[in-house]
Amino acid sequence: MTKDMRSWIAELEAAGELIRIDKPVDPLTQMGSLLYQSREKALLFENLPHGWRSLGQAPANVRHAALAFGEREETVVPAIAARLGARIPPQTLGDGPVKQVKLGRGEFDLTQLPVHVAGQRDAGPVIGSGLLVSRDPDTGARNVSFHRLQIKGAAKSGVLLYPRHTWKNYLKYQERNQPMPVAIFIGHHPAYYLAAATTAAYGVDEFEIAGAYLGEPARLVKCETVDLEVPAEAEIVLEGHIPPHVREEEGPFSEFQDYYVTGSGKNPIVEYQYMTRRRDAIFKNLQNGSEMEGCVFHKLPMSATIFRRLKDVGGGPNLHNVMALPGIFAIAVQMTPRAYGEAKNLLLAALSSEYQHPKIAIAVDADVDIFNPSELLWAIATRVNPERDIVIIPDTHNHAMDASLPEIGAPGTALWQRRGSKMLIDATIPPPADAAARAAFERIRPRNPQLRLEDFAAEASLPIVRSLAPLFFGSKLLR
Repeated sequence: MTKDMRSWIAELEAAGELIRIDKPVDPLTQMGSLLYQSREKALLFENLPHGWRSLGQAPANVRHAALAFGEREETVVPAIAARLGARIPPQTLGDGPVKQVKLGRGEFDLTQLPVHVAGQRDAGPVIGSGLLVSRDPDTGARNVSFHRLQIKGAAKSGVLLYPRHTWKNYLKYQERNQPMPVAIFIGHHPAYYLAAATTAAYGVDEFEIAGAYLGEPARLVKCETVDLEVPAEAEIVLEGHIPPHVREEEGPFSEFQDYYVTGSGKNPIVEYQYMTRRRDAIFKNLQNGSEMEGCVFHKLPMSATIFRRLKDVGGGPNLHNVMALPGIFAIAVQMTPRAYGEAKNLLLAALSSEYQHPKIAIAVDADVDIFNPSELLWAIATRVNPERDIVIIPDTHNHAMDASLPEIGAPGTALWQRRGSKMLIDATIPPPADAAARAAFERIRPRNPQLRLEDFAAEASLPIVRSLAPLFFGSKLLR
């Protein structure tokens, strides 16, 4: 069966991870609040204005994302890292479901889509789930990436072009004083979103990465009015151009790090001339914020890319896992050091990877659950000698959306960046080769860890016992 958003909805529902909402919901005033509350389940809104349905918070967490890969939370990053080395070229078809309805300019209206307002200070409804396809005008190389799209009219939106690959393509068109053709597809299997969030070398086709994630070629169709291809099984496609030199006020918007202000200012616009969609298209809404869907889509490929980089540092360390932390400006590395100082070597590599996001990298041993923030804080509090185990690297280039750092330039300009610093924290214990020193950090364990309190508690107390159990048996490595 072809993997698309329909198969993903069915998979979530079969796993008990989907809630259907049949009551009327207003995307502009209600949907954002409901999505923001749903950290454990995906939501399918079935009663929206103009007859629309919409899927959100899918994935709502790393557990959901792991489900899309047939993995568990603790195995999904190494599994994605293993697929990063592969490239499966896409397959171009003559037709597909996304071509069932074709609408020219004047026949579609972006303001009639169920685009939600995510946060209180948002400047308006923003499409956060649109994946933008563009080409390098010199080489023809294709790029697919995330860009927020603030609705500005029936056939116009703003667009935040972060200074990376799509921005590089746009500058080439702007130097020629030509509009850049773009196609934006909305709604598909998570593999496409994770591929778009994967930072690879400039010129690498993210549809090939999507194929590797899917385990089969991405199925594409040609657009109607621009020389680009889009997924045949997408829900909606918008075709348009980004004109050169045009800037308009854009933002603020609820962003992935849980703040509004970053990226706002004079940004480019997109003018649309065509829409294709499925006959019964389901709109995809994406709620941003730390540990929300937008964050999940970015933290997994980031973690996997860094995992793949670290696994060969120093001839192959004893590396267990990697996970981006809430806000995705920090990364945790789970390892068993072979020698004193090896953790710092890995952390340096983690801070200088393909990704600009990480400014803090923390190394911990295998007995620390990197999916549990309390465990990470415990390791820092009990295993770190600050003068020896914390290193600050000054005057570094950092992610332009990090509000804690000084901003240089402004969005929409070539100078836009943040100049700051980076920090590594070695919270590992002595290596196994120094058994005596390592033994001092052996964690306490109950005398009989196989016993479970719920087997001894009264029936009425079981719900309380079950809710407390993760606090005492939280580490996945202790289960």
